Amino acid sequence: MPTVPDRLATPGPHFSVEFMPPRSDADEDILWRSVRRLEPLRPAFVSVTYGAGGSRRERTIRVTQRIQEETTLLPVAHLTAVGHSVAELRQVIGSYAAVGVSNILALRGDPPGDPNGEWVPHPQGLQYTGQLVALARSLGTFCVGVAAYPDKHPRSVDVDSDTRFLVDKIRAGAAYAITQMLFSVDDYLRLRERMCRAGVDVPVLPGLMPITSHARLMRIHELSGQRIPTELADELYRVRDDPDAGRAIGMDHAVRMSERLLAEGAPCLHFYTFNRSKATVDVLAALGMAPALRR
Repeated sequence: MPTVPDRLATPGPHFSVEFMPPRSDADEDILWRSVRRLEPLRPAFVSVTYGAGGSRRERTIRVTQRIQEETTLLPVAHLTAVGHSVAELRQVIGSYAAVGVSNILALRGDPPGDPNGEWVPHPQGLQYTGQLVALARSLGTFCVGVAAYPDKHPRSVDVDSDTRFLVDKIRAGAAYAITQMLFSVDDYLRLRERMCRAGVDVPVLPGLMPITSHARLMRIHELSGQRIPTELADELYRVRDDPDAGRAIGMDHAVRMSERLLAEGAPCLHFYTFNRSKATVDVLAALGMAPALRR
């Protein structure tokens, strides 16, 4: 099976998407409509999240297996350390290997129930993502990616220490990194420069999603702890009672960011879809990377 870096090494521009394991059969129908709509556009890969504390682990494995077996897409399976012993992590990694999935995104994971709560490792588990990367690499020919924060992780003391944690993950064997949701191209460029100064050179994929309302922007800021552009927040606040205007502002911001990211050499645009494809396809169409959807 090709790896994510293999796909990124082919002529671009490239994009990728993230899906969530569905909570119900109805949600699964929505997910598969998005999968089928995006498949002809040939994303470099699609990733499937894991759920806090592995709460939807079985659905993640099942959806990833279906993508592997029933589509032409390259699946990347998320794997989190939170709430799992090393023995359980070995079992999950083995489950991915058994269905032919060899690309993994390794994450420490948020505390279940409260993403901003105290992170407590499992007594027989792992403390750091770098350990999870090393474990996956030791169990087979897995290509492992990791997450990166464009500013810094909310729990990091400062940007320098956050950079050291990222470098440790890459030196443990990670082949690429995907940023948390970006609001500013400059944050992405500063992250890439910090990695360069630290002597690590792997593809860094910017994470994107059109932010179409002030309420959603504030919610994402609350969950991720990332800085948000004052200008974007003000624009969305002014039209908070006009959904169409909010969508237009969010789409314009996403398109302008995407254009500049590609111009600055970003290897791939990674879209957080929340299992909906329309906004992603609309951005890709504006970039000339997809046909426009019929209204």
